[in-house]
Amino acid sequence: MTIRPEQRVRRMAGTLYAYAFFSDFILLYPLYALLFSDTGLSVGQISSLFVIWSVTGILLEVPSGALADAVSRRLLVVLAPLFAGAGFALWLLAPSYPAFALGFVCWGVGGALGSGALEALVFTELDHLGAAGRYARTMGRAKTAGVLGVLASIVLAGPVLAAGGYPAVGAASVLATVLAAAVAATLPEHRRAGPATAGEADADLGWLGSLRAGLAEARADRRVRAALLLVPAVTAVWGALEEYTPLLARDTGVAEPTVPLLLLIGWAGVTLGGLLAAPAERLSTRGYAGLLAFAAAALAAGAGLRHPAGFALLGVAFCAFQVATVLADARLQARIAGPSRATVTSVAGMATDLTVIAVYGGYALVAGTTDNAVAFMVAAVPYALVAAGLGLRRPGRR
Repeated sequence: MTIRPEQRVRRMAGTLYAYAFFSDFILLYPLYALLFSDTGLSVGQISSLFVIWSVTGILLEVPSGALADAVSRRLLVVLAPLFAGAGFALWLLAPSYPAFALGFVCWGVGGALGSGALEALVFTELDHLGAAGRYARTMGRAKTAGVLGVLASIVLAGPVLAAGGYPAVGAASVLATVLAAAVAATLPEHRRAGPATAGEADADLGWLGSLRAGLAEARADRRVRAALLLVPAVTAVWGALEEYTPLLARDTGVAEPTVPLLLLIGWAGVTLGGLLAAPAERLSTRGYAGLLAFAAAALAAGAGLRHPAGFALLGVAFCAFQVATVLADARLQARIAGPSRATVTSVAGMATDLTVIAVYGGYALVAGTTDNAVAFMVAAVPYALVAAGLGLRRPGRR
């Protein structure tokens, strides 16, 4: 029986959602800092592990994207969670600073392998089925599935820890990565995307050729370059702020047990944002600028209230930022015309990682001299500037 393209699109989307869920259904997420501390690591040592994690991803982001273009995007998407799972297993088998560091290297490798490859694979397959216009909706829902995986891990981590300790939590986390890899192996992959031009060339370029082609397209095509730069401009700041929301919540004066409840408001906003990406895709450039301006205002106002009620505005801001993030990725994918789609996407990922590190430093400087609320309000300024820049463009430019 012949499967219609619409059925293939739905089947691929369902597989993608399952992959996103299991990839983030890691019970160690809310507990690994406690594991490090219980093992005897200092705050400085724990911070150095995060640096190792970030640097690994930055160094491998673009080379892994070129590898995905030259070999197989699906293969890298399969390997990504397995590398992360290997890192988690190391933490539990030999809990010590060297094992934690090596585990973060493995996790960083996994993150680099999947970044760029997944987006390129999904867009290419949708394009192959004549459904490239559904990319934003599909990826938005995939991000929502990932958020649900995180929420499920937060809910279950405590009971599993109480029942079996860190070994049980670690085993469940490794199992989730194996399930994610098994699901990824069922994703379709067609090396040709559309007319037999760039699609036929991708199999002949090799790793170095894919790397050169991707970097050349990002450098030479003004429209691609603009879309590429928009990704870190939109994604990095609010992505970094998520790490500091517990501090902001505590500063509102609530009791420690209430902090997670406030954080759930932000996660609810992120979840809703993934679902709203599809209808928001109709926004013009100025409409998109308005979305960013609205999100910036909600972020600044929510933090400026210095009250638990402000987290309702933060949830609205995070919802808008999630929509803007999905749309920025969709705009980039739509503008890439060459065979090195994963490479170009990985360049955007590397730029995002570098910007996040800069945001961490800036946040520490501002919060250290003022407080967390002021740091959040200052973080809204870059979004206001990006919105102003987009809003001042001529109507015909996108």
